[in-house]
This record gives sequence, structure tokens and C-alpha cells, in this order.
Amino acid sequence: MEPLSRYDPIVGDPSAFHAACERPLPSVVRVNEIKSTADRVRRAFDEAGVEYVPVDWHDGLFRLGGGESPGNSWPFVHGWVYGQEEVSAVPAIALDPTPSERVLDCCAAPGSKTTQLAARMDDRGTLVGNDNNLGRLSALRSNAERCGVTNLVVTRQDARNFSLKPFSGEQFDRTLVDVPCSCEGTIRKNPDAVDNWSMDHIEGIAGVQKGILERSIEITQPGGTVVYSTCTFAPEENEAVLQYALDRADCRLVEYDLPLEHVPGLLEWDGETFADSMRKAKRIYPHHNDTGGFFCAKLEVGE
Repeated sequence: MEPLSRYDPIVGDPSAFHAACERPLPSVVRVNEIKSTADRVRRAFDEAGVEYVPVDWHDGLFRLGGGESPGNSWPFVHGWVYGQEEVSAVPAIALDPTPSERVLDCCAAPGSKTTQLAARMDDRGTLVGNDNNLGRLSALRSNAERCGVTNLVVTRQDARNFSLKPFSGEQFDRTLVDVPCSCEGTIRKNPDAVDNWSMDHIEGIAGVQKGILERSIEITQPGGTVVYSTCTFAPEENEAVLQYALDRADCRLVEYDLPLEHVPGLLEWDGETFADSMRKAKRIYPHHNDTGGFFCAKLEVGE
């Protein structure tokens, strides 16, 4: 737990933060609206004897009880639900795509956010799911097929150098940038998440994140939306990466509604200061809502 102590000054209640990080993460499923509805899933769970509690801030999320695994029910097998961490549903809500748009999920595999985006688009428009890992792309295809997604194009590219050539050079309306990170916020699900923690790793992955975000802004049309998210607490991977983009690209941070307890992005960390607009970013800590840790910010590309 020692690496997480560096965040004691910013989490509000360090003892509650550490206690939450040590508890197992609740099992959560998201209703796949391409194939079902929340009411139908409730009836299916009742008939199958699956214990569940609706999540109060999102009609399509259910916490499972009794040690249930998301995959141990026929609604999962038939693609009615998708096992997805509660805070992982935030980026697609912030991106808010519409059925007529061209949308890119630049680090898409294994597909939890991609399939959520497809459902929010009513399985229409064009959704591109990209990843540079061939094995993870197999999981993305499998999950998309189970969920009945048909508007998805799968590509394999390094997101730092994503090419628009296969898309006739046309920019995207919206881009989700859920980057690879140090995954500190997943410690409740993966207790070994910080076993090999190091500042070298954080600084190295932050360089990758900066490249991905900068390229994502470039390939999103003027006036378009870019959402940046991580499952880590490290300001080096969150506010510092956003500041890098704000300093180099024509974009600005914008507000979005989130009916989930959170705190604003930081304005200072370890001697580095950030733009006042960083308050519009959102930090979600495990002790706020009994979830994993998360960071999410919404950007508008300059006209």
C-alpha cells in the first residue's frame, strides 16, 4: 500500500481511502441496450435467482450480490449484460455520442467502453475500435459479437500515430482516449496492481499517454469532443498529460454532468501548477462511491 500513500494529501480522508482500497470490489454489470432493457434484465435476474441491486446514479448498472460473477448467468451469455466496473461507464457518458456520428475509441480492447458507445449510438453511425495488441483485439471482436454490435470497424494501429488514410482522411466527430496507465485505481480488483510500482513506469507511460492524446486531438474535427480517462490516481498521468495537450493543441477543457460523487482535478502537484480549467476534470476515489479509482476529463477541439 506504500505507493498509494503519496496521494494522502489529495484524497480528503486518507484512512477511508486506504480502507476502501483494501476491500474487494463489488461485481457490476451494465445492461446492453442493443439487445435488452433494464426492465428485462431485472426480470431475467429474478427468474434466474441472481441477487442484484440497481446502481442509483445509472439506470443501466446493477451490482451483483452473493458473490455472483458477471459471467454466471444466461443474460450474460446472450449479451444482455456486460461485466463492467461501475466507474468504467463514465467515459462513454462524458463522450455522449449520437447515432449519426463518426466515433473513435482509440484504445478499445477488450471492449467494455466500445460496446457501451455502440449502445449509446443505437448501433448506428460509424464506430472505430482501435488497439495495437492483436490478442486484445480478439477479445474486442468476441465481446462486440456477443453484444450484437454491427456498427463497429476494428483497426490495429499505434494510437500515437493513428492514420486517417483508411477513412478517406476524414476526421472523427468524437474520440475516446481511455489510455493504458499504471492502473493504481484497479487495486480493489487486482490487489497486485502496485506490487511493481515505480516512478519510472509512471513517467514512461505518461509519455505514451501524451502522444496518444495529442494525436487524438489532431484527428478529431474542429468543434469535436475528446474524452481523456485513466484508472489511476497519479497526477503525472492525469492533470499533467492534460496540461501537455492544453499547451500544445487547440483545445479546451469543458464541463460535463456526472451524478456520481467526485472531486475536481488538481491545480497543483509536486511543484507543478496546472490551468485553472483543470477543475473541470473529475477525480473519483474508491471511498467516494465504493468503486474503483478513476479520472475523466472532456475536451473540445478548437474551431
